[in-house]
Amino acid sequence: MNVEEEVERLREEIKRLGKLQDDGSYKVTFGVLFNDDKCANIFEALVGTLRAAKKRKFLTYDGELLLQGVHDNVEIILKPAPAAVAAATNAVVT
Repeated sequence: MNVEEEVERLREEIKRLGKLQDDGSYKVTFGVLFNDDKCANIFEALVGTLRAAKKRKFLTYDGELLLQGVHDNVEIILKPAPAAVAAATNAVVT
């Protein structure tokens, strides 16, 4: 699996495990992702995939390097897709 495929899988897993926010984004903690069995089987290097997704501006979180235990409560926010942002903006305007 290449980096783009892994980032796309990560987006799917964040949607599965996270909570949908009013702005169309999804929020999940690092601990939930790290301790999920399905994620453990998919991602050999979850932290590396998170960093790649952050670099591509698909998601955001505080800090550079997340470590299990120490950063379990760090919130990872999957940014909404552009279509979701447009829909949310139109809903507010009308």
